[in-house]
Amino acid sequence: MTDRLEQQIAFLNEADKLKSVNRGTLLCDASRRENSAEHSWHLTLYALVLADQAGPDVDITRVIKMLILHDLVEIDAGDNPIFGDYDPAEMEAQELAAADRIFGLLPIDLRDDLRATWEEFEANTTPSAQFAKSLDRFQPPMQNLAAGGGSWVEYSVTEEQFITKVGSKIKNGAPGLWAFAQKKVSTWFAANR
Repeated sequence: MTDRLEQQIAFLNEADKLKSVNRGTLLCDASRRENSAEHSWHLTLYALVLADQAGPDVDITRVIKMLILHDLVEIDAGDNPIFGDYDPAEMEAQELAAADRIFGLLPIDLRDDLRATWEEFEANTTPSAQFAKSLDRFQPPMQNLAAGGGSWVEYSVTEEQFITKVGSKIKNGAPGLWAFAQKKVSTWFAANR
């Protein structure tokens, strides 16, 4: 029992490092960049509040579990902003190695369960994962809109880039959220060209 608890606490202490990983997205008030732990928490709140946007086969409890875990690998791999310059294959390799190390801190049963949940999110094939991924893509634009453009300004993002990189992911798991976002984002880009 003591060894199990030691492993659980080691994992939880390691997870605390996510608070030190800064993201490209500004807070809604544009006062600073959010960190990855704040992002994960905010996404779980999005899942609770926007559960009515999920399809009938979506398990919101599973979505919340995915969202609280999905960015833990950033402790080792860092955050790669969607409009930033990075090698996707290299990022994937770093994230897989991080998942091995971080989830490997846990007792075997928890390691396997939480790792499988993270892998389900990454694979983006189940209805719950698709909704979770949609929320992960929907939240930053909502913050960018609130922050006057946020990281879109910094990365010189065009509406076409936004639609290509973000739109399909939102639409795939949450078409109602995509319709809402598309209208708001189009209005912002039209006014800020």
